[in-house]
Amino acid sequence: MRNSYLFTSESVSEGHPDKVADQISDAIVDLFLSKDPEARIACETLTTTNRVVLAGEIRCQGVYENDQWVNGAKQEIEDVVRSTVKRIGYEQEGFHWDKLTFENNLHGQSAHIAQGVDASGNKDEGAGDQGIMFGFACDETPDLMPATLYYSHKILERMAADRHSGAAPFLEPDAKSQVTLRFEGGKPVAATAIVVSTQHAKGFDQGDNEAQLHAYVKQVVADILPAELLSDDTVYHINPTGSFEIGGPDGDAGLTGRKIIVDTYGGAAPHGGGAFSGKDPTKVDRSAAYAARYLAKNIVAAGLATRCTIQLAYAIGVSAPLSLYVDTHGTGTVGDDRLEQAIGRIERLGGLTPRGIRTHLGLNKPIYSPTAAYGHFGRKAEGDRFPWERTDLVDELKAAVAA
Repeated sequence: MRNSYLFTSESVSEGHPDKVADQISDAIVDLFLSKDPEARIACETLTTTNRVVLAGEIRCQGVYENDQWVNGAKQEIEDVVRSTVKRIGYEQEGFHWDKLTFENNLHGQSAHIAQGVDASGNKDEGAGDQGIMFGFACDETPDLMPATLYYSHKILERMAADRHSGAAPFLEPDAKSQVTLRFEGGKPVAATAIVVSTQHAKGFDQGDNEAQLHAYVKQVVADILPAELLSDDTVYHINPTGSFEIGGPDGDAGLTGRKIIVDTYGGAAPHGGGAFSGKDPTKVDRSAAYAARYLAKNIVAAGLATRCTIQLAYAIGVSAPLSLYVDTHGTGTVGDDRLEQAIGRIERLGGLTPRGIRTHLGLNKPIYSPTAAYGHFGRKAEGDRFPWERTDLVDELKAAVAA
């Protein structure tokens, strides 16, 4: 690893058009899982000017049976879509929760996919698709996340909270942030550049209003970043294009799954390419990526490394992972091969099969809507939410390494 370098990560707010799509898709996942814990969902969302379109495949008892919607489910889906847009805060001329046109193109899951995933006879439940999934953790922040992404998320979370509470009534839902830090010896030592672009009320690109907006953003940054990272040399780019009144799906179309780097590690770690939102946990794009984060975080939390990347690989219809790869980037207290062996000794991980992952982490629950903005990782594990952020594997990993 280089001793001195600059690194940058970005985040986007809950009102970003792609994130609106992600939140709708995950609201649909939660709706179906609340009806049927064994539901299969692959829901894609398109958002554009006053329009939301759903497409994808489902299988869900009590919701979609014999190629028909049942028990009023079709209206319930539309209600969930509109309530999600309302919660985000869109009541604008170009995108309004009550006025948008809604189109539902969800249909039954392919029988050929289902037969590969479902357990039958002596065959265990298989992975919902082939692919590679990565997990990552490092000691740059208390939540064991890359600092550049961590602070990018926190800036926008704070701005959204102020918008919802009325503390910053001049803010509108769409926003983006970007944080550049200088690292020395692998540790962040200075913020060299902060970029924040936020949708705003009419007139907040001019005169005293613009000055108020800029002062507000700088204060948020000062509240979020450690004081020692900020200085007079920190460069701020706040709404660098000037006006940002037209935003969200009215300003740019949104699609599920286009912010996979924002969702994961901000570019500080590899990504297998699969998105998370809109997918039930039989899809290893989602569940195995959560498991890989869980393992990497516990390795770092156990003091076995200060930086850890884990890769898992699967084949569609096959239960056992094809490979497990651990890389501690030269920071491990034991060899990476010993960590791989230690993971294999922990029986309650269920061999990292799709069923084993879902059972251990409790993923067959309606817990996904909160994941769809401000990152799937580096969040607080509370109750059933974000179970892959728990560090309850620390003692077992230490014992398995020592065995």
